[in-house]
Amino acid sequence: MSDRGYRRPRPLSPLREHLRDTFWFAPTMGFVCVFVLWLVATELDDAIVTLLQREEAYDELGELIAFSQDAKTIVTTISSAMMTFIGVVFSISLVAVQMASGQLTPRVVRIFVRSRISKLTLTVFLATFLFSLLVLSSYESESDPRRVVSVPLVQSLLILVMLGLSLLLFVVYVSATLRLMQVGPVVDRIARDSLRVLGRMPRGSRGEDGPGPETARVMHEGRAGVLRDVNTARLVRAARRQDVVLRLIPRIGDFVVPGTPVLAVHGGAVPPPRRLRYTVSVSVERTLHQDLAFGLRQLADIALRALSTSVNDPTTAVQCLDRIVQFLAAVAHLPLGAVHHRDRDGRVRLVQDGPEWDDLVDLAFEEIRWCVAGSPQVSRRLMAGLDDLLLLVPEDRKKSLVRHRALLVQSVERTVPVSADREFALLPDRQGIG
Repeated sequence: MSDRGYRRPRPLSPLREHLRDTFWFAPTMGFVCVFVLWLVATELDDAIVTLLQREEAYDELGELIAFSQDAKTIVTTISSAMMTFIGVVFSISLVAVQMASGQLTPRVVRIFVRSRISKLTLTVFLATFLFSLLVLSSYESESDPRRVVSVPLVQSLLILVMLGLSLLLFVVYVSATLRLMQVGPVVDRIARDSLRVLGRMPRGSRGEDGPGPETARVMHEGRAGVLRDVNTARLVRAARRQDVVLRLIPRIGDFVVPGTPVLAVHGGAVPPPRRLRYTVSVSVERTLHQDLAFGLRQLADIALRALSTSVNDPTTAVQCLDRIVQFLAAVAHLPLGAVHHRDRDGRVRLVQDGPEWDDLVDLAFEEIRWCVAGSPQVSRRLMAGLDDLLLLVPEDRKKSLVRHRALLVQSVERTVPVSADREFALLPDRQGIG
């Protein structure tokens, strides 16, 4: 049976995701672009001066010199104030991120790091500062139109445009940072990222034959850490050249240490080490690139912190349950479990274990259910979510939902002594207590 909805993995997908987890790549590329832009603008300015001198249009050239000298004051102000402005803006932003991580979960820092608007704002701010320094170096002390060599006219116009863009991005950046401090936008972002991961991941397949007898294993070398992602395209290519089937032993998100097996080889010898190089990425924390369950983990963490006695914010837990139910409803009819990656001839070359339906349901509800006995708002929302999912999922996936529903009823009956209160706490309500 073929993989339904399977899309061959893109070779550069892991690299692109790793760069998104950094905060240095975008500013570095911005510096390169600024130097190129400055060189082009300098050539244009020199060409304009040469043309006007050849045409003996000294009056027009004198007006351009006067304009550039007026713009020099603005450029000087920009170069002296931009770094101070950058320091103040991002210092305030880091305080906001720290508050959000303390209120919700430390995993929300990842949203700030991966935010395109944060990287774009920092890049444009730094690029404006660097470009202003380069423009200042282009000004001449000579003011005679007949003897001047270069007039930074185009450069001055560009720095004014970059200043306007910086101000616009500042407004957008402040708005995005304020949204990071709100519960609703954060859980919505986590849910959207999780659904985006779900949309681009290959589906599990049923009815596939096993990969055959195991003939060898590949051990993990390097630092210990969380298995962040694997370069499936490279692994499929290596298995095809060796004419074997590879099986990823740990799941994405598992912690691995040096010497533990990461790949099992079926049907032949181990591919050469150079072909397996850079196929497994280990990091200090999980990411959503290939980790289907990490979004649920984040939502459950936020809900658990909200239900703790120190915070006591059941409404936040209800918002997390809304998104948890949304995600489970999206995967209700999708094949889960082992994923079989195929080569271009359609032969299975890589088997990757993934979470089953029961694993996702347990991750979504188990820990939260333990904490809802004293919060009727959350128990009512959890009951409504379970009932909604029971109507959506196929028959073979109802067992785990029925189990959690029964355990929720038992927990409330055990901890709430008054029957009227028990009935109220177990009444399904999608708003908790509206």
